[in-house]
Amino acid sequence: MNKIFYALFTLFLFATSSVTAQQRNLTLEEAVLGPYKQFAPVTLKQLQWCGDADNLYAYLKDDTLLVQGEAGSSEHKILLTLGKLNNALKSQGLSECTRFPSVQWEKMNVIRFRKASVVVCLNLSENKIEQLIRFPQSAQNFDFSAKGNAIAYTLENNLFLAREGGEKVAITNDRQPGIINGQSVHRREFGITKGTFWSPAGKYLAFYQKDETMVKDYPLVDYMVRQAESQSIKYPMAGMTSHEVKVGVYNVQSCQTVFLQTGEPFDHYLTNVTWGPDEKYLYIAELNREQTHMRFNQYEAATGEFIKTLFDEQHPKYVQPMHPAIFSKKKKNEFYWMSRTAGYNHIYKYNTEGKLLAQITAGNWEVTGFIGIDAKEQNLYFIATKESPVERHIYKVNLKSQTLIRLDKADGIHTARLSTNGNFLIDQYSNKETPNNIELLSTRGKKMQTLLTAEDPAAEIQFGENVIFPLKAADDSTDLYSRMIKPANFNPRNKYPVIVCVYGGPLVQMVYNCWHNNSRWWQYYMAQKGYIVFTVDNRGSANRGLKFENVIHRRLGENEMADQMKGVDYLKSLPYVNANRIGVHGWSYGGYMTINLMLTHPETFKVGVAGGAVTDWKMYEVMYGERYMDTPEENPEGYKAFSLLKKADKLQGKLLMIHGARDDVVVMQHTMQFVNQCITRQKQVDLFIYPTAKHNVFGPDRVHLMQKTTDYFEKKL
Repeated sequence: MNKIFYALFTLFLFATSSVTAQQRNLTLEEAVLGPYKQFAPVTLKQLQWCGDADNLYAYLKDDTLLVQGEAGSSEHKILLTLGKLNNALKSQGLSECTRFPSVQWEKMNVIRFRKASVVVCLNLSENKIEQLIRFPQSAQNFDFSAKGNAIAYTLENNLFLAREGGEKVAITNDRQPGIINGQSVHRREFGITKGTFWSPAGKYLAFYQKDETMVKDYPLVDYMVRQAESQSIKYPMAGMTSHEVKVGVYNVQSCQTVFLQTGEPFDHYLTNVTWGPDEKYLYIAELNREQTHMRFNQYEAATGEFIKTLFDEQHPKYVQPMHPAIFSKKKKNEFYWMSRTAGYNHIYKYNTEGKLLAQITAGNWEVTGFIGIDAKEQNLYFIATKESPVERHIYKVNLKSQTLIRLDKADGIHTARLSTNGNFLIDQYSNKETPNNIELLSTRGKKMQTLLTAEDPAAEIQFGENVIFPLKAADDSTDLYSRMIKPANFNPRNKYPVIVCVYGGPLVQMVYNCWHNNSRWWQYYMAQKGYIVFTVDNRGSANRGLKFENVIHRRLGENEMADQMKGVDYLKSLPYVNANRIGVHGWSYGGYMTINLMLTHPETFKVGVAGGAVTDWKMYEVMYGERYMDTPEENPEGYKAFSLLKKADKLQGKLLMIHGARDDVVVMQHTMQFVNQCITRQKQVDLFIYPTAKHNVFGPDRVHLMQKTTDYFEKKL
């Protein structure tokens, strides 16, 4: 019996030691680049529904085959090979593709893709190119209209149109450098991501025109030439003169443009441009510069004439329209609108007379994404935080009864794509333990098949424990969500230094239940080195409702720091935390929070690394700065109280500031002025500049950045 026991025990030790031996630590390069390279979970590339076919989907296999599947069937067929694609291209005198291009589905058998300076429409049934639209190689900001068979694009500051077999048509011809057409405006705030908007049938093209001539030039310097050159940008700071925006409407048939009569003052915000389904009207969410009053306005497309205001939204702090209207498929005079007017982002239904017909969703949770509506317009599908702020799930709401049903089954962060008629959903999700799962669901709530279950690509790596848990905010009533990563060989009898990784600002959420709890793997790398790494989403961060966010208004940093310090109090209560060795690290708003925490609580934070940090909100841009702080003239006390420049004398710990020399988001002036204050006040501060970087540092340079950050904590903390 003893011999048997000894043999089994020896086998157990061998087995467990073998598993341990298989696991290893991350290298720094793997920690920085690995999640996007060798440790990226496998997926089904270019997974899409096949145009107007409700039950057919396609994806790219082995980067060379376009494969089609059918809902409810395990059968797959090859639609197109890279070789056949290249044969079709060569037949039109085009060069071959070395890799499969990114495709969009126009119909069940027709795909569209871009090849160099050509847009190609390919009939898969005949392996024949149906359409070619050529444009200049230097063109940018492409916007294709399938119904209009045309592509809009920009060259420098002007907007052009191209059709099959035709020469380029100049929609605008502005020669003054400060007049910019067809590009995003308002510094991409308010959900703005582009500058052109095709009408449903392609008869009209609406576009933004931005006039920056009244905005002072701001110098950025290119140091990488023999004699450094100034390359100016337009960067209106809070309270200063901002750019002015118009919306033009180009008639494709008459080649004439009219501008919407949006009126004065000209420095208001024109957001969420939406076409009505009959192409007769255009709708815009217009916001005053104070960002306290939004009017949803209707204009006649042919004349630009203002018709009426359908409804408005007001708030004493700010209103922030983020989503265009979505028109009904059945009734052309009805549409859906997302708003936080009731405190959380929800979906409402209006008619074009401005009458509120129904509130479709309601509750103390946020709709974070609109998926679609079925063909009969009986049900609407969306993503929301209803189960938990750290999760996203797929829901169906019946538009008549308003019955709400969750369609997915697994914990985590879900995204979804609805089929053409609304009978099926592709559900893609991850959670802490699940790298990537893709399932096909019936919209009645039945799981039909699993399309992909990704294996853990980092199974060989030894990760420390990573947990999400709630904490109370400084108001002692609001739940915050925090994340802690411990060393893999954690021993509760030891004392560990801590690095607090912080962002803290609006529009960003750091902690949620996706793969590895949304941790940056550098945090695991530091845990390998014996640190506990801690993050908390304080009040002011995203996806928790308007009151949770706008508590920061006019006093940026105050409540955010109070909540971060509640997190620190929790850390100090743990017997395994070395309260004398707490560091803090953040970028952008997180850089601001890093320095602010070090200056306000110098007794707590021994070391900080702050990247791209705001140091005085008077030097930040108009739209964001005035939304959260009002203007310096309206809020002088707030700007003074939460500027870091006059607090430099409070610096006690070791601080490394990092900045990109070409940063056009948080200009380097912030860092230079703070360093100058440190010099004046005889405070030592460390500084590192990335000469070619903008607001973030990417690629191999990011490995250098994180090595710099690691070394600083290792030496100073």
